[in-house]
Amino acid sequence: MRNYGRSALAPWHRKARSWLPPPLQIPATGTYRIDPASSSVSFTTRHLFGLGAVKGTFGVLSGEVTIADPVTASTAQAVIDAASFSGGHPKRDKDVKSANFPHVQEHPHITFESSRLAREADGWLMRGQLTVRGHSAPVELAVTESRGSGDGLTLRGTTRIDRYAFGLTKKKGLAARYLDLEITA
Repeated sequence: MRNYGRSALAPWHRKARSWLPPPLQIPATGTYRIDPASSSVSFTTRHLFGLGAVKGTFGVLSGEVTIADPVTASTAQAVIDAASFSGGHPKRDKDVKSANFPHVQEHPHITFESSRLAREADGWLMRGQLTVRGHSAPVELAVTESRGSGDGLTLRGTTRIDRYAFGLTKKKGLAARYLDLEITA
């Protein structure tokens, strides 16, 4: 029988540690405006009852992040352009913008407003409310990158949302119930 003791696991364990993201940099206190040109919200979900992947992006219109002291009092607000949706498939993109989903004619903006930043065992969570099509629901955004440079700030975060929580229940074969989001600002 082969010995799978500590020494056999050590190389894998060292390698696994290299996969961990670097610790987050806490930026300088202050208010940072979100640059729409370098910001986006991308998502991935499934369609055809889970058989195919669907990817898309939304543009960010405006927003700001305020880094406070203490950092847990920091806040963020963002306005997303619902009509900017692009998934690379014009017919589906048109349907996604219609009354079947966000109904961009009546609800041109998707908004996020944070309520608090919390340190968790495996990182930082920005908790807040996401509003889509007039429906608000709580979300937790896992902050995966925070980098300050000069007077700028780069943030990335991920979350999973339930589209049913926002009243988006039509076209179940076109998009799965849950969407994985990545936000870059």
